[in-house]
Amino acid sequence: MTDISVVIPALDEAKKIRHDVESAAAFFRDSGLRGEVIVVDDGSSDGTAAAAREAEVPSGTELRVIRLEKNRGKGFAVRTGVLASSGEVVLFADSGHCVPYANALPPIRRIRAGELDVALASRRHRETVIHRDRPWKRRLLSRLFHLAAVLVAGLPRGISDSQCGFKLYRGDAARELYRACRTSGFMFDLEIILRAQKRGLRIAEFPVEWTCDLDTRLRPGSDAPRVLRELLEVRRLIRKDTGGRPPGKVP
Repeated sequence: MTDISVVIPALDEAKKIRHDVESAAAFFRDSGLRGEVIVVDDGSSDGTAAAAREAEVPSGTELRVIRLEKNRGKGFAVRTGVLASSGEVVLFADSGHCVPYANALPPIRRIRAGELDVALASRRHRETVIHRDRPWKRRLLSRLFHLAAVLVAGLPRGISDSQCGFKLYRGDAARELYRACRTSGFMFDLEIILRAQKRGLRIAEFPVEWTCDLDTRLRPGSDAPRVLRELLEVRRLIRKDTGGRPPGKVP
């Protein structure tokens, strides 16, 4: 089994994706891990898949590029990559290299030691270092979303940042969770957390060094109606799976 699988969903990221792949491969080399990088091109129109295939990776690192012919949504892309993975640990990372891959080492060690199942990077962790923050509007909308996720979908109050695009999972748990996931859009993160909670998996947040990628595909204002619909759908899915009861608390 591969030590770690890095899954990178990408939509029109031809200018960034090669650097993302090469950074992940360099992390494997520097940390002595056997790894694979799985790029899922979510129907890009700018040659993202071709750019990813041009990345230079050292011997021993496997690079796989999965090209979706049409845009299916970020959740669908991440699910596709996770289900294609073989790692003992699975890391999902947004394109743009907002978080240095070396920040993943502490949770990787905990997962491999059998101490943890799901690790969530948090931009609101007290030890997190923000090198470039989001514009004020995005920060405000993020806080409003967090409140809605707690009140509407039952996100545990102990989780401060459900949407940061840097998460790690025990490999078999990741594949089980994503196989069950039904959310194809941006709210897949929330559904995965709630499913992990329902299964009694051990979940913890960890601090990172974070730099905002201003070239984001998320448009919080224009996406707000869709986000609300997905939030309500996540609540419906989880309540259906728990017989109408909200999921239990995370310690």
